Amino acid sequence: MINTPAGPTLLGFDVIFVGSILAGVAAMAVMFAVYTAVTIKDPMSKRVKALNSRREELKAGIVTATAKKRQSLVRKTDTTEKVKGALGSMKVLQDSQIAEMQQKLAWAGFRNKELAVLLIGARMVLPIVFGGLAFVLLYLVEIYPDWQMKRVFALGLVTFLAYKGPELYLKNIATKRTDAIRKGLPDALDLLVICAEAGLTVDAAFNRVAKELGRAYPELGDEFALTAIELSFLNERKKAFDNLAYRVNLEAVKGVVTTMVQTERYGTPLASALRVLSAEFRNERMMRAEEKAARLPAIMTVPLIMFILPVLFIVILGPAACSIADAFSGGL
Repeated sequence: MINTPAGPTLLGFDVIFVGSILAGVAAMAVMFAVYTAVTIKDPMSKRVKALNSRREELKAGIVTATAKKRQSLVRKTDTTEKVKGALGSMKVLQDSQIAEMQQKLAWAGFRNKELAVLLIGARMVLPIVFGGLAFVLLYLVEIYPDWQMKRVFALGLVTFLAYKGPELYLKNIATKRTDAIRKGLPDALDLLVICAEAGLTVDAAFNRVAKELGRAYPELGDEFALTAIELSFLNERKKAFDNLAYRVNLEAVKGVVTTMVQTERYGTPLASALRVLSAEFRNERMMRAEEKAARLPAIMTVPLIMFILPVLFIVILGPAACSIADAFSGGL
């Protein structure tokens, strides 16, 4: 019987076998990457389809007769009504709180305004739930018996985070969404200028820009598509532009809205005004990039001192120190 020689091993593992497995995993990863790149879907197609169907319903003047359909149009549910009734009975629900929370939801990209009532209710319930749980774990179960004053600080921290958690979550989403819209706004204005010079109407220009920029900037494309639909069926076109400024927490968008409203009111040339705004926004984006580049040396100082210089000293002085140590040990 002839024994085949074993392949090279490393740490007790067959190198050829392990390499074959890694090659197979890499091939599967490449195939998956190619598949995901080929079968990419438009993230706005479903949203635009729903908005177009809604526009057709409003144009046709469909008025629902049943209470269920009326309830679905205003997006009210039994849960929100119960929460609203409970908060109203406790005299803790104010219209200013609802308006403020609805504004934060709009900045974060949530269209359902009834979520504001649920978030206000969660802001009251979560501190009680998590604070009570932390009290049980810290004082009754005593998971950390050595903690004395730390228990008070831990309980206060858990309660505060439970109270501010929903707002912090919304703020984080709104900040990311605002940054994404800020990046794509100059390109969107350039396309609006091209559409305006080509003779398209304002709503058609917004719709065209939404389709062109939907893949690169889905948040901006979603807002422009919704604005185009509102321009088509709202009686006052100014209301559609005001809704755009309401949904986006960005001064540049408010400037665009002001320009569009003035153009609609006074008949000033749209292309020239948008071209000036686009140039201003591009200059502002370049200034922000230069500001970040100017802060880079100061930011890199701490990593340079903590991580790079010690390694550099070891590499340079290490061989010399080893030679000196060998020389002294040989002399002794």
